[in-house]
Amino acid sequence: MILNMGKLKVAVIGVGHLGSIHAKIYKESQNCQLVGVCDTNQESLNQVCSNLKVAGYTDYHELFNKVDAVSIAVPTSLHHKVATAFLKAGIHTLVEKPFTLTLKEADDLIKNANRNKLILQVGHIERFNSAFAATLKIIKTPKFIECHRLSSFPNRSLDVGAVLDIMIHDIDIVLGLVNSPLKRIDSVGVNVLTKFEDIANARLTFKNGCVANLTASRVSDDSMRKIRIFQEDTYISLDYKNAQASVYRKIGLQITKENLPIEKEQPLQKELESFIACVTNKTIPLVSGPVARQALAVALKIQKQIWPR
Repeated sequence: MILNMGKLKVAVIGVGHLGSIHAKIYKESQNCQLVGVCDTNQESLNQVCSNLKVAGYTDYHELFNKVDAVSIAVPTSLHHKVATAFLKAGIHTLVEKPFTLTLKEADDLIKNANRNKLILQVGHIERFNSAFAATLKIIKTPKFIECHRLSSFPNRSLDVGAVLDIMIHDIDIVLGLVNSPLKRIDSVGVNVLTKFEDIANARLTFKNGCVANLTASRVSDDSMRKIRIFQEDTYISLDYKNAQASVYRKIGLQITKENLPIEKEQPLQKELESFIACVTNKTIPLVSGPVARQALAVALKIQKQIWPR
């Protein structure tokens, strides 16, 4: 459904911690109009409506004839149900990560988006990190990749474990960097504070010989979001959190270090502006449904190894 009445009309479904930031960015954007937010938590809804001076709804069905596009930031268990409703109503949809709980749900959303010729984007925010973007032209054929994503206990997103909550960011990045089929997965993980894994480690081996070692924890003192990429004669160190990147090169017998110039930007703002542009220009998102499905498939295999049933 494109209303074509001035600016693109958008809404946010779920205005907890992340959804409220979506709403603020849309409100401040010059390229769209935030016409409503929706949440079943009346306190959260009232606060966002008051801060942003925007209409609030407790039933997302009321937004069907009011918007062109939505951001969905509800609990993961509701992603499929809510996104399906909007796609069937002809509304372009951005779903926060993780895409869905199952591949069947992911396939269903992709099918609905394709059938209705709609944009379906998934919120893998690190793709829009300016430090990551700065390294893309340097990364050629990685041989070894190491990822560390550590944080303190979040008290949110607790309907999934650390793999779907935080490791999936690095799974998505690694799959995008390594141009080779996945050959083997070896995973371990433990639960500490929840019934899901709170710490996890996965070793991904690709058919071209590249190995990626991913560690994710949501019960750590220190916060860290780093990736190190090793390729022939070059080592790239990337700090997502601080938007910093360094490149080490072997030149003769010398090792040189170059700190890449990075214009620090807000990744979520870039992600949402990209979504708006994709809807407006009818272009394929950087993280489309099929791309997000690939990361989800690997994440679910890792999870299955950690929790065999």
